[in-house]
Amino acid sequence: MRTIGMKRAIVGAAIAALAMNASAAHAATATATAKARILQQLTLTNSTELDFGTIVSGTAASTVAVSTAGAVSCGTGLTCIGTTTAAGFNLAGTSGAVVGISGPSTVSLTSGSNTMSAALTYSAPTVTLGATGGTFSVGGTLTVGASQAAGNYAGTFTVTANYQ
Repeated sequence: MRTIGMKRAIVGAAIAALAMNASAAHAATATATAKARILQQLTLTNSTELDFGTIVSGTAASTVAVSTAGAVSCGTGLTCIGTTTAAGFNLAGTSGAVVGISGPSTVSLTSGSNTMSAALTYSAPTVTLGATGGTFSVGGTLTVGASQAAGNYAGTFTVTANYQ
């Protein structure tokens, strides 16, 4: 009887071993890597304002355009005097990173209850940062009404920069 009990124990152990090996034979494993890239905090500063200069209005509506390089184009019937500048912006962050630029397409300029509107143009939709950062500019086309009321007109717009 002892032999039969012993045989049963050996057979049971063999079956258990086969069962463990059977599940191990069906198992699969893989290894993954966890990664992270840390970017330097992005900073954006305004270096120059968008300045359409001094304009003498005419009897018909017209436009004054300031390119992203700051060059002016004075529309028919207007007189443009003084220095014009595109709005300039400086970026600082991780060298080699690409930064997306976004902002409004227009800005409203007011003087008291009088208004004018300017369509904005951006020098680039993205900037790749170098060792010293990067720059971009914003120009615009100002619509001046016929016999536009005299005044000091101003308006603000917000530009956003985000890592891509």
